This record gives sequence, C-alpha cells and structure tokens, in this order.
Amino acid sequence: MGILANLMRGVGIVLLGTVALSGIAAAQGDFYKGKTIELIISTGVGGGLDANARMVARHLSKYIPGNPTIVAKNMPGAGHVRAANYIYNQAPKDGTTIGTLIPAFVVAQLLHRTDAVQFDAAKMQWLASTSASNSTVYVSKTTGVNTIEDAKKKTVLMGGTGAGSYTTLYPIIMNHVLGTQFKIVSGYTSTAEIGLAMERGEVQGRAGNNFNSLKSENPELLKEGKIAILAQVGLERDPEFSSVPLLIDLAKNDEERQILKLFSADVVIGRPFLTAPGVPADRVAILRKAFADVTKDPDFLKEAAQTNIDVSLVEGEKVQKIVEDLINTPPDVLAKAKQAMEPKNMVEKPKAESDKGK
Repeated sequence: MGILANLMRGVGIVLLGTVALSGIAAAQGDFYKGKTIELIISTGVGGGLDANARMVARHLSKYIPGNPTIVAKNMPGAGHVRAANYIYNQAPKDGTTIGTLIPAFVVAQLLHRTDAVQFDAAKMQWLASTSASNSTVYVSKTTGVNTIEDAKKKTVLMGGTGAGSYTTLYPIIMNHVLGTQFKIVSGYTSTAEIGLAMERGEVQGRAGNNFNSLKSENPELLKEGKIAILAQVGLERDPEFSSVPLLIDLAKNDEERQILKLFSADVVIGRPFLTAPGVPADRVAILRKAFADVTKDPDFLKEAAQTNIDVSLVEGEKVQKIVEDLINTPPDVLAKAKQAMEPKNMVEKPKAESDKGK
C-alpha cells in the first residue's frame, strides 16, 4: 500500500502541475485574444536579422494562447541602442511588445559608449535565440588583401552603419588592437545598403555579417570567390570555415586576447528575442515556451530551409545567463576595451544626389 500511495501522490503532483500550467495558458489566452504583439527589429529592412524576425512572426502566433496578431516594425539607429531604449522605457510592460536586436547593444551598455544608453540588458527578459552564428570581417578580392597582415599594410574602405554596430565596431577595434588600416565609411542606413555600395565600388568590405546571413543572402560571394574572409568573430571556429582565424586568434598577447574576447562573446547570443522588465513572469514563461515550440514546427523549419535561414534554439534562460555574465566583466578589462573603441579612420559616406540641397 505504501508504494501505491506514493505512486498516487506522485501522479497527483504531476496532475496539479499540469492543471497549473493549463490555468496559466488559459489566463494568457484571455489576455492575448484579439491583441497585437509588436515585434521591434533593431535593423533596417533586409539583412539576416530582419528576415529571421519576419519568418518568426509568421509562425509564432499559433503557439501563443489566444493567437494574437504579430506585427513587425523596424527601428534601426544608434547601433541598436534606439530599439533597446524603446523596449526598456517606452514599450508596454504587458507582453505585447517583444524585440529582436543585434547583441551589440549589450556591449554598448557594458562600455558606457554613450549617454544615450538608457537600459540595463541584464534586466531585459530574454525569451530565446532562434539561431547563433559567428560573425565575419571580409573584403573584396579586388583589393588584393587576403589576410590580416595584408590589411595592416594597405587601406581598405569598409562600409558602416551606426556608431555602435558591428559594421563599424569591429574595424575600429582591429585598427586599435591589431594595427589594421581599415577606413570606415559610415552613414549607410542598413547592411543591405552596404552590400549595394560594395557592388558599386564605393566601399571594399564590411564587417558584422554572420555566416548564416552571408550564406542565405549573398551565397554568390562565397561560391564565386568574390570575397576574402579575414577573420571570424566568436569563441569557437565555425566548422564549415575552420581555416578562417578567430578574431581572438589574432591577438599577440594576453591583454589583446582579453579585449578581443570581450567583443567576441556576445556573438554567442545569436539572433535573440526579448521583452521588457516588468512583464509578468507567467507571461514571459508562455512566450519562452512559444519560441521553443515554433523552432520545432514543421512549416517553420520548411520555410527556414527554403530561405537558407538556419535554426538552432538557445533557450531564454541560457541567453539570460550569458548576458548577465557579460555585464559582470571585470573593470580592468572594460577600461582597456573602452580605449579600443575610440573612433579611428572614420569618414561619412558621400550624400546621394537626391539628398543634396536638403
């Protein structure tokens, strides 16, 4: 009887847990029914983050009780800080606003790059990352630059967007720490515009293009050998590009390695989704589960395969821990990293004919 009683007690606990979860789902179903979730994207239209976000938006609703409408809205600017500020300070704290942001904004906070940072990334509620991929620094083969050593001897024009974006940040850091001669032409509104500028010959390279985005958006650059990838940014080499050195592999001493590792760690976060502090915990749990479920959805995976968007879930709790660890980086490392972020070799892109005279 003792074994039977314990068994029944265990079944009862499981049932109670199931009922509790069902109760939460029902309550959130009542909340989300007929509502619209605003999905803030920290980049312009086009590019890997935007494509991934819009694909998620097409499938996520069916895994949220109440099946709310999900509307994507682009909010680029200030190296992704603009979107982070909006979600943290202005967006409703009820779970009707979520965001997907390039993780550069975490480093922006960490290094106090600007007074415009008005958020605490560790207090954001991280829901999931639907994929993670190392970032890249590459140049056109027409430059004759094929290695970092070449880039130390020859000036290469690199397209850049916001001051804190990877397109600008990586070349500046490499100029300071490694002695490269990149010249950053800033002022492009999106990475897609930088791609067009490369085609026109206005710039000769770009940074911050993740391997997954590069393969899905511009596979011809790889297939036709049009670019030389000088470095990849992450903590471990991508197996498919194992011959490309990691940024941290290029360090000449421990101090340089510490600095470059700081700027490489947030790449592990991938393409994250988050919501504001203050959103009720049960609603955050519902959203986290929805992201976990959508990454297993056959229709979602089929569309991802058709559009060459890779899917590899990093659960929200894990992303939360990565961000908290980053925010707790030792002060001496931060001080050295700040010095490496000082603008160097930067110019504004020429105005288009349509902009002149405005």
